[in-house]
Amino acid sequence: MPGPAVGGGVLRPPLNAEHNAWPEATCGGGGWVHMLTLPACPSPGQRAAAARELLLAAFEDLSQEQLKRFRHKLRNAPEGSRGIPWGRLEGADAIDLVERLVEFYGPEPALEVAHKALKRSDVRDVAARLKEQRLQQLGPGPSAQLSVSEYKKKYRQHVLQLHAKVKERNARSVKITKRFTKLLIAPESPDPEDETLGLAEEPEPRRARRSDTDTFNRLFSRDEEGGRPLTVVLQGPAGIGKTMAAKKILYDWAAGKLYHGQVDFAFFLPCRELLERQGDSSLADLILDQCPDRGAPVRQILAHPERLLFILDGADELFAQGSAEAAPCADPFEATSGAQVLGALLSKALLPEARLLVTTRAAPPGGLHRHLRSPQCAEVRGFSAKDKKKFFYKFFRDERRAERAYRFVKENETLFALCFVPFVCWIVCSVLRQQLKSSQDLSRTSKTTTSVYLLFIVSLLGSAPPANGAYVQGELRKLCRLAREGVLGRRAQFAEKDLERLELSDSVVQTLFLNKKEMVGVLEAEVTYQFVDQSFQEFFAALSYLLEEEGAPEAPAGGVGALLRRDAELRGHLTLTTRFLFGLLSTERMRDIERHFGCLVSERVKQDALLWVQGQGRSTAAPEGTEGTEGLEASEEPEEEEYEELNHPLELLYCLYETQEDAFVRQALRGLPELALERVCFSRMDLAVLSYCVQCCPEGQALRLLRCQLSVLQEKKKKRSLVKRLQGSLGSRNSGASSRQPPASPLRALCEAMNDQHCGLSRLTLSHCKLPDMVCRDLAEALRAAPALTELGLLHNSLSEVGLRVLCEGLAWPRCRVQTLRVQQPGLQEALQYLIGLLRQSLVLTTLDLSGCQLPGPTVTYLCSTLQQPRCSLKALSLASVELSEYSLQELQAVKMAKPDLVITHPGLEDKPEPLEGVSSAL
Repeated sequence: MPGPAVGGGVLRPPLNAEHNAWPEATCGGGGWVHMLTLPACPSPGQRAAAARELLLAAFEDLSQEQLKRFRHKLRNAPEGSRGIPWGRLEGADAIDLVERLVEFYGPEPALEVAHKALKRSDVRDVAARLKEQRLQQLGPGPSAQLSVSEYKKKYRQHVLQLHAKVKERNARSVKITKRFTKLLIAPESPDPEDETLGLAEEPEPRRARRSDTDTFNRLFSRDEEGGRPLTVVLQGPAGIGKTMAAKKILYDWAAGKLYHGQVDFAFFLPCRELLERQGDSSLADLILDQCPDRGAPVRQILAHPERLLFILDGADELFAQGSAEAAPCADPFEATSGAQVLGALLSKALLPEARLLVTTRAAPPGGLHRHLRSPQCAEVRGFSAKDKKKFFYKFFRDERRAERAYRFVKENETLFALCFVPFVCWIVCSVLRQQLKSSQDLSRTSKTTTSVYLLFIVSLLGSAPPANGAYVQGELRKLCRLAREGVLGRRAQFAEKDLERLELSDSVVQTLFLNKKEMVGVLEAEVTYQFVDQSFQEFFAALSYLLEEEGAPEAPAGGVGALLRRDAELRGHLTLTTRFLFGLLSTERMRDIERHFGCLVSERVKQDALLWVQGQGRSTAAPEGTEGTEGLEASEEPEEEEYEELNHPLELLYCLYETQEDAFVRQALRGLPELALERVCFSRMDLAVLSYCVQCCPEGQALRLLRCQLSVLQEKKKKRSLVKRLQGSLGSRNSGASSRQPPASPLRALCEAMNDQHCGLSRLTLSHCKLPDMVCRDLAEALRAAPALTELGLLHNSLSEVGLRVLCEGLAWPRCRVQTLRVQQPGLQEALQYLIGLLRQSLVLTTLDLSGCQLPGPTVTYLCSTLQQPRCSLKALSLASVELSEYSLQELQAVKMAKPDLVITHPGLEDKPEPLEGVSSAL
């Protein structure tokens, strides 16, 4: 039986077969005789003591001259490790030398260091005896005898063999080079306020790079100041491919393609598994778990943390429910909980010079953000349109079926957008393949993640014989209970006793949806089970609330209301489960559940979810006085705690979007009179979700976008050859520039939703969003036909003269219903003439707010002249924070006297005397 761990290792002592005991250590000649008998299974302390005795006996056998020469040779550190400072060696006697060697290298590695130094000191007889005694008493220890550079090669080969193949979701093993699909990875979203562009300049869209070797190498590249990030965060939604990308990085490093000359050892740490690991472990233990044997030179490896890379997969798991709030450890050999070790790595309390690659589902939440030190963030954006097409043809293999399936999904715009997630794309293809095989109508495939997952599960369970239908439904309920227990208890791995308790062992659903995993233990292999994908566990957990009969003893306490209240702010590990729950609550999905699973879903479940959304209105509505703060400088950043709340309304919208039930969404939004989204860098899916919810807005709804990024990510295009560029240039000249169609802006879908006749959006505010001209064009089109929009706010958006002119054209349209217009934009003195000219044309505009604008004298004169026109219907004009000359104030005072019903607000007009006669006549 393997012995206990030494520094995380497992001892395999050579036994004397006859006496079942360690042989005696004896040596004749040279005056060195040492007797030591160890038990069959020595403890770590006994092995350490034996190593110390061997070292001491060897050093005591040296003359003073030999000992002096040995100390000098010991100054040269073994390759790949640190050396002992000369100040701690000079004058050291035999006992001191033993302590120094053990302190710096550990008991057993110190034997090898001493052996090599003795040979270099030309004391070969003592070196030979030390080696012989070590073999007799402690075994050969082949790995310990390897230098760090030699072990590095061995470890790389081990990683290549271990990760060369990955399991497909159908349990097939394929090469990682074939399984890995290149995704789009975008750099960290810049703050829109940090960008300085010219007035008429379009913002440069952020470029996304393919997740190839070059992109992975750039993750730790130096910035403009020459600094190199030590922590890189890869963020993205569930199923996007973060884990596969992390494993591909590990594999490419082992193959010598990544971080050449920079990283000696790379280790993959799956956070969820380590958090569920029983007992305490040190970082050294976790490293040894990944080595090909238990004799790795861990101390020498850890002696150079600047040449180590740790890949922490799923770090968001660490910070839910305060898992990382315990004091982190600072000693890599200290045995403690997995949460403390991982937390110490992230906070740099442990090995601060080491590189970290962290994957997380969401953008770094408050908990993770507080623990990271100067992280470099990148977003995994999934498949591009071309990638999706490649995936379909690769999946179906049959070109005719691939073309039919791809064409169907391409025409379903929302479903096509969902396929940016590789796992969802795989599910969609699996469902379509099943439908094509059975000649079913492809239109059954719906357009939300929930409906696609449900259809996939139904198609898998549909393969069971009809006679077993009731049995399968019962097994599915048990599987859902297992999933719910795991989600609420933050568990991803289940023991055999968990399956036995629910009577799931060897059931149909177990083989379909659970993977079996065997982990080598000390006494016997430990068998665990986990869902084929974490998102499946979250889907089944959501489904459990609809399958359980009301009042059943195994039903979840408190039902849906309790689930939602556990995560009232919609962040953390229940986010995806909550989205799935709302998707299953749609009338169509509930009918599917009743039809396929024979369960009548109570309407009370749906009402509980509706009441919960409406109750969120207090936390998402803009607090009083918000309008007065929208002109704050961009440098006034919110507190860290506030960042956790910023995307809460967007999560609510995702939940409502999953229902695809207009009446339910409209009723839910009545409890959210204002939707305020702050600092959102909109993806195409985000915009699709927002647009759908805006289309379902009830009457009187308000939408405010504050400091949001409205430029859509673009894929980095490959450089074309000179010939192709010339051909393209000639082609464009021949066709004429007039034939070019203006590109669609990111807000095109939102603007089209505003034009829907059922849209009740009445107030729209865009603040600090830097509106490019392309957005102004689509927004102007929306202003022409939006049925309910009566108030528009454009605050500090870096509008260009072209953009403002286009917006004014939309506002002047006869069908435009905007009555209140707020424009706060410094630096557009000349362009404001377009806005003033609007007052001559619009019959409905009654309130104009130009606070914070710059109005030179000629512009004020033109404004006053326009205000006195008979067609001008303006009732209120606000000029707060506008610097005006004395003459301009007198002009405005004359307008007030001529039109007493017009309210003009400016501090300089209070108690202002009557204007001079010349001023009045000038108007």
